[in-house]
Amino acid sequence: MASRAKQIIPLLDRILVQRIKPEQKTASGILIPEKAQEALNEGRVISTGKGALDKDGKHIPVSVKEGDKVLLPPYGGSAVKIDKEEFLLFRDSEILAKIEEL
Repeated sequence: MASRAKQIIPLLDRILVQRIKPEQKTASGILIPEKAQEALNEGRVISTGKGALDKDGKHIPVSVKEGDKVLLPPYGGSAVKIDKEEFLLFRDSEILAKIEEL
């Protein structure tokens, strides 16, 4: 799953993200039908590129790192399938926010 995805190294300021799956059961154990599950705009960073290049050719590092939880836009990103798992490639500037886990 994610170990094979880690072999994919995005170029420049691109970030490989796996969307977090919504809960399939309620707290009391009732199964939620797939159509009723809320689509989450959260994901986990799998790998990142080195960063964009400035006018002098130096890398500007990306703002997130592997393992970070991020807030994603509702649309966008390039879908990539690896071993039946779906991942998304975003540019660093398209990531809306980093979610701090306490």
